[in-house]
Amino acid sequence: MGFVTIGLIAVGLAMDAFAVSIVNGAVCKQLNVKQAFRIASFFGGFQALMPLIGYLAGLSIKEYIGPYNHWVAFGLLSGVGGRMVYESFRTKTEHESFGPLSILSLLVLSVATSIDALVVGITLPFLRISIAMAVIVIGLVTFALSFFGVFVGKRFGHLFENKIEAVGGVVLIGLGLKILFEHVFF
Repeated sequence: MGFVTIGLIAVGLAMDAFAVSIVNGAVCKQLNVKQAFRIASFFGGFQALMPLIGYLAGLSIKEYIGPYNHWVAFGLLSGVGGRMVYESFRTKTEHESFGPLSILSLLVLSVATSIDALVVGITLPFLRISIAMAVIVIGLVTFALSFFGVFVGKRFGHLFENKIEAVGGVVLIGLGLKILFEHVFF
């Protein structure tokens, strides 16, 4: 697995943070670069930290499920991707989008959008992916997309925030299928 795979995983994982950033941009009345940087830093930081935590957990169980690792990766990536697609179509309630710039709000949203990265991190030892490269790429991609997403939300947020999360879910399901097919058929 190479840089392209890590990049695709990073983009897939970043889609929910990107979608939330669009929403944050849409609801912030007096948006500036400093606020966008703050939002992107929270999302990128948590999205980088969670795969590391998952990776360490994955190392501890690697020897037990090694022969089935492609099925585990497929199941986890497909499950996370499926949940992202489902969540993209679910109607969000009013209380799910509270004060986008408060520390508490950013912490809750950052953890919520990076749980997927924790689960994906569990699969990294099985995929023989460099954790350092994965953490850096996932964090930077999420930061960049979140920063950009805040301004997209400010301009166009009402048009497509849920569709972005669905695209991320489909990307993760596709990666899960790719891993499964590579191990089963090749």
